[in-house]
Amino acid sequence: MLDMYDFLNDIWLCHSFGGNCYNFTAFQPAKNVLEEIKNFLESNPSEVITIFIEDYVTSPQGLTKVFNASGLSKYWFPVSEMPKNGGDWPLLSDIISKNQRLLVFTSKKKKEASEGIAYEWNYVVENQYGDDGMKSGSCPNRAESSPMNTSSKSLVLVNYFPDNPNSTAACAENSAPLVSMLDTCHALSGNRWANFIAVDFYKESDSGGAPEATDIANGHMVCGCDNIAYCIENATFGTCKAAPPPKASVGGNPSSNQFPQHRSDACLTISSVSSFFFKLTVIHSFLLII
Repeated sequence: MLDMYDFLNDIWLCHSFGGNCYNFTAFQPAKNVLEEIKNFLESNPSEVITIFIEDYVTSPQGLTKVFNASGLSKYWFPVSEMPKNGGDWPLLSDIISKNQRLLVFTSKKKKEASEGIAYEWNYVVENQYGDDGMKSGSCPNRAESSPMNTSSKSLVLVNYFPDNPNSTAACAENSAPLVSMLDTCHALSGNRWANFIAVDFYKESDSGGAPEATDIANGHMVCGCDNIAYCIENATFGTCKAAPPPKASVGGNPSSNQFPQHRSDACLTISSVSSFFFKLTVIHSFLLII
């Protein structure tokens, strides 16, 4: 999830206001980060990356130019092949075999026609970000998104992070509460599991964390099991390995029966600067197996 602006005669990552980037909110040129993504794709030929651009770029063909300059264009998944009206996506294996391993979405509708960049809200439903998206039992759509149960949009993105990044609170938020919100949004999204899970400080957790939530969503979508670890290769959908017995409760923590325990003071910290400029995203491991 990257916020892109025109700045200093270039395209920059920035978190700002009024559609303008300022020196005190600018992060770095977008080309630098896009080149990192290109290097990752080159080094990991079976991986797929999705970029959601909060788009404030007004310069003509600005996004096209920066993607071309970064060398990422050769991995582009063409918008012409994206399913309309909630249709099925190609298998992940097909996307990898064609080396179309970069999916890019923009928040600017006109750029789908002018630059061939998919308009996010034609394909994705997304719940409210920030504090309003962390209320138990609720999963409202954000203002730009269609309602979460809109079946004509094929991908589901679940946000779960507060208005103000807090690495200490993330240890608890990224664990049992995240899984609970995943379940809530599943029920309120037409019984669809999240393809994307967006959190702050994704390495921090006092239990299973964002990776555990991703494994749960993957398990349900790939094989109909409660966790990807319970899937059986080449088995009928819904045939699962037996779940391991619950762990003994530790210190009265209600989540201790669900996840392995980790000391909260051992949480790994991601730079707060990074989380300020763009939310760190857990990408669904089986993104396009629908």
